[in-house]
Amino acid sequence: MWVLIALLLLLISLIIFKRYLCAFFTSDYRRREQLFWLICIITLTIGMIIQPGTVYQGALTGVNLWFNIVFPSLLPFLIISDLLLSFGMVHFLGTLMEPLMRPLFNVPGSGSFVLAVGYTSGCPIGAMITARLRSQLLCTRIEAERLVSFTNNSSPLFMLVAVAVGMLNRPELGPVIAAAHYTSNLTLGLILRFYGKNDPEKICAPTEKGFLLARAFSELFRIYRLEKRSPGKIMGDAVKNSISSLLNIGGFITIFAVLIQLLKQAGFINFISGKLGLILIPLGFSPSVLPALTSGLIEMTVGAKLTSASEAPLLQQLMVIAIILAWSGISIHAQVASVISETDIRMKPFILTRFAHAFLAAIYTNLFFRLASPAARTAMVQQAHNPSLWTFLPLLLAVCGLILITLLTGSAIICLCRKLIFRNR
Repeated sequence: MWVLIALLLLLISLIIFKRYLCAFFTSDYRRREQLFWLICIITLTIGMIIQPGTVYQGALTGVNLWFNIVFPSLLPFLIISDLLLSFGMVHFLGTLMEPLMRPLFNVPGSGSFVLAVGYTSGCPIGAMITARLRSQLLCTRIEAERLVSFTNNSSPLFMLVAVAVGMLNRPELGPVIAAAHYTSNLTLGLILRFYGKNDPEKICAPTEKGFLLARAFSELFRIYRLEKRSPGKIMGDAVKNSISSLLNIGGFITIFAVLIQLLKQAGFINFISGKLGLILIPLGFSPSVLPALTSGLIEMTVGAKLTSASEAPLLQQLMVIAIILAWSGISIHAQVASVISETDIRMKPFILTRFAHAFLAAIYTNLFFRLASPAARTAMVQQAHNPSLWTFLPLLLAVCGLILITLLTGSAIICLCRKLIFRNR
């Protein structure tokens, strides 16, 4: 046991002090990176050899989650999105939605396809399609980073069925979870329109005149004529690419599920939970949700399941689940990094917006639960007997958030109206 703890602490120390250790060993950047990851892999391998039973249980958990939840829920969306890309639907939507997407989110009209698929299918499909758009030069790097940052969501099927019904056994709470998750990400989308505003690579919108719908269909037919593959070949490639992507996702889920089990066995999960408790317990959170939150920071499905089984009040469970789903887990971060690795899209904006998404999602969950859930009255009565700072702070922040959304939405509508007026002159 103590050997495993020492090895895992060494792994964590290497991650934290990566830059300094790399500078100590060598001055070549690529060799430093290679040496760092080699030491991490060796450390993890030794831990797996010492605890084979723990590794097996973690792998079994990861494979079950992937096969029973991720694979059936994402495969149809992946296949359909690949087919729509091949048949020119992205270009059709790009022309049709340009007058709306540009003033609202400062992304090209083709981003509407990423928005639609990302909000209906779940992570990391939004990143996959954005990488395809970037590789086809349908958006700039800054625009791609905006899209990646606010179109990667948990799927509605996962939130409404897996979390609300399967984990919490409260189907009426599904809309509360989904509404808070989507509203907070759309808020980030509106804010991110100001990120990289002076984009030197900005792709101008089409300047052709004529009826908008007619131009959209003209673009659709043009792309279809350029496609040289037969429909059967297109279908076969879509299935092959989708299954390959899902196998890649399954590998990430499995290895991070194993990592969670090893960290839990070494006592690291409890250690981090204690540190989080220094911040969250004074805000009124129950200590029982802290291990679940720590696990969720690594893999969100495992963390959400543990949160639903905790003894914390229902509102706290929902807020912790909202934080976990918004952060998405390091497992999803690794999947997104893998998807965009062949493009020039940077990970830093995505990671920073995940912090902001987690913060906003907790606020919106608190507000929507109080306004929409029948169970809110009972929870508020219980909190009235044991008030804390967290009882009043989220409501105030939620009001500020709604005001911000109203201002941003009004600004976007004004920009849209001005653009339409000037176009008609």
